[in-house]
Amino acid sequence: MRRLAVLLTALLAALALSPALPATAAPGTPVVFVHGYTGSASNWTTAISVFRAGGYASSELFAYEYNSYGNNITNAQGLATYVSQVRARTGAAQVDIVNHSMGGLVSQYYLKVLGGNQYVRHLASIAGANHGTTYASACLIYVTCQQMYPGSSFIGTITAGDETPGSTKYGTWYSPCDGIIIPYTSTVLSGATNNYVACQTHIGFLTDTSVLTQIRSFLAS
Repeated sequence: MRRLAVLLTALLAALALSPALPATAAPGTPVVFVHGYTGSASNWTTAISVFRAGGYASSELFAYEYNSYGNNITNAQGLATYVSQVRARTGAAQVDIVNHSMGGLVSQYYLKVLGGNQYVRHLASIAGANHGTTYASACLIYVTCQQMYPGSSFIGTITAGDETPGSTKYGTWYSPCDGIIIPYTSTVLSGATNNYVACQTHIGFLTDTSVLTQIRSFLAS
């Protein structure tokens, strides 16, 4: 009995010196979805389902909404605020961003001009208007469309020099069947992992579970 008591005492002492386990596990990297021109959070319904099926919790998935008819500089500033709020809410040091169409311009301005790349692990651009689209000529009464037109000063700012700054991992998905991003190669970013999709429409990308699964895997890399 005396020997057993000594062993129990030693065991309790060792446990007392061991570091306590955290009350909760460290958070995963939250995902911020950024819609395109005239879009909304509802654009990401399928994407959220795909990410949930891959193990993401609802509390890790966020959709940023902005004014499609305003100014993409203001929209990028709003994204900066939104990312800060997501980081504060989740306790994560960084987020992953998935954008679509004009959301590419909003995201690129945030990362490159506003210094957001330090807070973003991965950026996935789906049919992003990253170098502009001539389709924007249909809505040039709006500043956002003027900024989205190839050769605009806005695009000149986000494409000058390094298109993929910082340690962020960049990926793009683009297709010749897009129909809205003209030319379709506008999505491609120098320094990114650029993924050619044989034939997918601009809006079809949003419900393409194959592409969305690829993006989920990209964020896990």
